[in-house]
Amino acid sequence: MNNSLGRLMIVGFDGTKAPEDLLSLIRDEGIGGVILFKRNYASFKQLKRLVSDLKEAAGGKLIVSIDHEGGRVMRLKEPFTHFPAAARVAEKGKEAVFDAGRQMGEELSRVGINLNFAPVLDVATNAFNTVIGDRSYGPDPLTVAEFGVLMMKGLMEGGVVPCGKHFPGHGDTDLDSHLSLPVSSLTPKRLDVCELHPFRVAIAAGIPMLMTAHLLVPCLDPKWPASVSKRIAHDLLRKEMRFPGVIITDDLRMKGISNLMPIPQAACRSLAAGHDMVMICRDIGLARETLEAIKRAVDEGMIKDIEGRFKRISRLGI
Repeated sequence: MNNSLGRLMIVGFDGTKAPEDLLSLIRDEGIGGVILFKRNYASFKQLKRLVSDLKEAAGGKLIVSIDHEGGRVMRLKEPFTHFPAAARVAEKGKEAVFDAGRQMGEELSRVGINLNFAPVLDVATNAFNTVIGDRSYGPDPLTVAEFGVLMMKGLMEGGVVPCGKHFPGHGDTDLDSHLSLPVSSLTPKRLDVCELHPFRVAIAAGIPMLMTAHLLVPCLDPKWPASVSKRIAHDLLRKEMRFPGVIITDDLRMKGISNLMPIPQAACRSLAAGHDMVMICRDIGLARETLEAIKRAVDEGMIKDIEGRFKRISRLGI
C-alpha cells in the first residue's frame, strides 16, 4: 500500500499527454490522484491512453477523477453523452436521475476514470446564485436529498466512486467561490433543516466521499471558510454528522481561499482541520511545493492521524 504523504493530494495538469513532471511526481511521491479537464481530452482513444499511462506510473492504482455533472459542467465531448443539467434531469423523475448516473459511470469507467465529483447536494434557494443554479436538483432539500442519492447509486452501479458537494451547502450564496469568498449568513436552524439535510441523507445512504466549499458560514465558524475550518470539517461533518468517508477540499487555487492565504498554507490548514485530501487543479510545480509544506507540517505535528486518512482513502477501493 502507498503510504506516501502524496497520497493526500489530487492534482491537475495541462495537455493531452501526461507530462514528465507529473509522472515523476506520481512515481516518486505517490500522488493519490489526478483530476481531468477539457484541456486533457482530444479523443476517446487518447483519453484511454492518457489514463493508462497515469495509472502505470502509479503502479496500477490511482484515483482518476473528473467533474462530470451534466449541463454546463461537462469536460468530455463526443462520444461521451452530454447529459442535461441536474435540474432538467430531475424534471424527468427518479428513474431518469438514476439512469443518468449509471450511464455516466459506465462511460467514464470505459476510459479508466474511477471518481466523479458528483452529485451536487446544494439546495438552490437563491435565484441570484450563478455558480450553482441548475447544477442543483432544486430548491427543496427533500428533493435534492432523494435525487442526490439516486445519482450516487447510479454512478456506483456504473462503476465510479461518487463525491457529493459542496459541504455545508453553497446554494444560498450570491458570490462565486472561484472568484471570491462567499459568505452564508444563514441561521443554525435554517442550515440544519435545509442545507445540511441532503448531506445527512447521503451519509446515511453510504456516500463514500464529500467535498467542502470555499465558503464562510459565520454561524458555524466566524473566522475560517469550510475548506480550512476544523469546526466544520472535523467537529460538524466528522463527529456530529458521523461521516466515515473521505473529506476533500475543492480546488485550492480558487480565489475563495487563495486570496486569503498561500496555497501550500491552505493545504496544511485543510488537513489539520480534518480533511483527508486536498486538490490543486493546475500547476505541478505548485503541487510539489504544497507537498513539501505538508511534509513539514506533519513533521512539526500540525497534521496528525495520517494512518486514519490512508485507511479512509483505501476504503474508496481505487
